[in-house]
Amino acid sequence: MRISELSRRSGVPMATIKYYRREGLLPEGRVLNPTTVEYDEEHIQRLRLIRSLIQLGGLSVARTREVLEAVERPLDAFETLAVVHHALPVPSAETSRKDGEDRERAADEAASGGAAARVEALIENMGWQISDASPHRPALAESLAALSRLGTDYTADDLIPYARIATSTADLDFAQLEGIEDQIALAERAVVLSVLFEPVVRLLRRLAQEDANHRRHDRRACGRAEQPTE
Repeated sequence: MRISELSRRSGVPMATIKYYRREGLLPEGRVLNPTTVEYDEEHIQRLRLIRSLIQLGGLSVARTREVLEAVERPLDAFETLAVVHHALPVPSAETSRKDGEDRERAADEAASGGAAARVEALIENMGWQISDASPHRPALAESLAALSRLGTDYTADDLIPYARIATSTADLDFAQLEGIEDQIALAERAVVLSVLFEPVVRLLRRLAQEDANHRRHDRRACGRAEQPTE
């Protein structure tokens, strides 16, 4: 197919396709003559992954190039998912701090240190196998430290029930990845599950919280109605 058809089928403007090609994200097509280049289905698949990493994952062009170069190596499914997972932006609590306030800075550092210990205790209690290089360890510690600064502390034991739910959710995620052998397709699916589907999980939790609130309110109202009156 020509670049015009590649653009139409992929939904990516021709100017963007040429930009991705210049930046080394998209392989060159097969040159038919000095003015004609032919592309194939692999280019469409590659474009989908590039758009997933940049638009959904929020990666820079340089970081996207690194992921694509890694995925092109002879990796197995485990390694492919690890590359994508660690490349994506890590969710964490946003914190603010005024420069020069040594007391507050010391408190923050102490809270962060305690939070890191809680994260390690949680990982050990759950028996999770987590890479030392995982960006999610410090990100979780940062979020716990932010909660501590607000006066809300979660111990490792407090987090275990949530961690068990997370394990079940992860198993559901990986069930959707079974049978995908193509590395590009696997990487694209990993981005979708990690980024695009994540808001769905958060909103399901919000809906469940709303339902739990109504159920508890209804039980309290029913209990008050059943109380004998004098």
